[in-house]
Amino acid sequence: MGTFKETSRLPEFEKDTRRLLKKFKTIEDDLEIFIEKQLFLYHKLKVDNRGIFQITGLPVENPEVYKAKKFACKSLKGRGVQSGIRVIYAYDEQKDKIMLIEIYFKGDKANEDKQRILEYLR
Repeated sequence: MGTFKETSRLPEFEKDTRRLLKKFKTIEDDLEIFIEKQLFLYHKLKVDNRGIFQITGLPVENPEVYKAKKFACKSLKGRGVQSGIRVIYAYDEQKDKIMLIEIYFKGDKANEDKQRILEYLR
């Protein structure tokens, strides 16, 4: 993927993904498309489709942490980008690096794991 210099995942993100794969078989492909299209548009081309929001009130300025509320999941037919899947990630503009922190389904969990975000930022 030539979109960002580096894209990586926290081990906990991997666990989240494996858990979601049981329900949503297309999650890996959906993630790849999400990074290539939506994150590229937002961070590189500065196109805001109002689906990505910066998480504010964190003790660190860089990298910035975001929550993506628009995530197209092919397994959730007919729901489009309003799939209810949320992706939490950090973007370090200087290093051009995306770190995937958490992925979850809104039906299973209301909000992101603030503790996990803070541990990553430390």
